[in-house]
Amino acid sequence: MAGPKKVCVVGSGNWGSAIAKIVGGNAAKYDTFETTVNMWVFEEMVEGRKLTEVINTEHQNVKYLPGHKLPPNVLAVPDLAESVKGADILIFVVPHQFIGRVCDTIKDHVKKDAVGMSLIKGVDVGPDGLQLISEVIRGRLGIDMTVLMGANIANEVADEKFCETTIGCTNKAHGPMLKELMQTTNFRVTVVEESAVVELCGALKNIVAVGAGFCDGLGFGDNTKAAVIRLGLMEMIAFARLSCTNCPVSSATFLESCGIADLITTCYGGRNRKIGEAFVKTGRTIEQLEDELLNGQKLQGPATAAEVHQVLKQKDMLNKFPLFTAVHQICFNGHPVAEFISCLQNHPEHM
Repeated sequence: MAGPKKVCVVGSGNWGSAIAKIVGGNAAKYDTFETTVNMWVFEEMVEGRKLTEVINTEHQNVKYLPGHKLPPNVLAVPDLAESVKGADILIFVVPHQFIGRVCDTIKDHVKKDAVGMSLIKGVDVGPDGLQLISEVIRGRLGIDMTVLMGANIANEVADEKFCETTIGCTNKAHGPMLKELMQTTNFRVTVVEESAVVELCGALKNIVAVGAGFCDGLGFGDNTKAAVIRLGLMEMIAFARLSCTNCPVSSATFLESCGIADLITTCYGGRNRKIGEAFVKTGRTIEQLEDELLNGQKLQGPATAAEVHQVLKQKDMLNKFPLFTAVHQICFNGHPVAEFISCLQNHPEHM
């Protein structure tokens, strides 16, 4: 990959647009990158105008990141295959349910030596068991993959409030380039090699956050939520060790932004917590609440809980993961949400 690298952001929701703001700024600043950054935008009409047209004239994603200017070198492209042509770095930021379709659309248009980066917090379960989203992308496109995960609530990142993030990158040659593309004064990047662990943290913490929302809805306090966070973290570590049989899993990675920091911020501020609380208070289904409260965004926690449940059931290990299991049973099998606390009281950590 000689010469300046061309960057494409595949996705333009809340988080995709916040990342495009950072990437666009850095691409304009550093000679390492081509100035124009393509951003694939799923075309929709907003007040009678095409969203891509609004972004390209007003430099703002008025639907998903209103009130924030995108750099003028970020170009909204409605055609997915067209957006990725010639890209050396592909940043994937779409809901994890859509990644298969996205890959199928672009597979004949992607450079073979491109580097992919997944910012997608979720997992996929196929016939061979659990698959990380980066593995799904690598399998379908044949490109080298990295991930970025952290305590990164999109609106706060777009507001340029200080935060940290973690890049998981097994190929040491790509780390410095990706750090340069992503890091700003207020968005501090650490690169680690345990890419699979970084990615699993990003998916699993959403299950714990739904549980934290249940606690809020049931009227329990900060002590209880701290217990949910700690026990949830223990289950995250145990599940990572169960899943990553071919790669190292060190406790140190859970102390990075992708681990404990992301878990804390999601349990206090994210959409999964919000839906967990509303689930208790309204009695509506997860699907109804997603439609009513998320302005077109997708919820990852319950879907991930279902996928993790499948894996644990196959391995006959549901009893070792009572918090993950309880979130699944409450969301999908009609178990009373009031019983959530008993999964904490009887947690094997306490036995």
